[in-house]
Amino acid sequence: MNERFQVVLDLKSGVPVYRQVIDQVLGAIASGALRAGDQLPTVRQLAVDLTINPNTVVRAYRELEIRGVLQTQQGTGTFIADQRVKPDEVERHRQLNQMIGEFVARAGAGGFTVREVLDRMAELYPAGKGENS
Repeated sequence: MNERFQVVLDLKSGVPVYRQVIDQVLGAIASGALRAGDQLPTVRQLAVDLTINPNTVVRAYRELEIRGVLQTQQGTGTFIADQRVKPDEVERHRQLNQMIGEFVARAGAGGFTVREVLDRMAELYPAGKGENS
């Protein structure tokens, strides 16, 4: 098992648990915490660790397998596939919308308005700064 990767659920986020598992696996691959050939916990083990229904883990793993992110080898385990998966634009927008929604909610809980957040972001990250070109 990969010691650099651990799924942490946020049950108050409103994001379905299976979706959180998928997003965290994809994020760990993108950050390099998970690499091709790394083994993930078994369905049963992850379900026990997270105290969730094993069917939830099966759903997440199955979707990742369909996308080509995971490979399951019967009797051996579930591994990160040996290919770089680029999320499609719809998925990228969904992830960005989720991150923005969570951030705005946290900022609002801290007493900040959306305008204050946008103004501060414009100060910290002027147009074009930090863009990948």
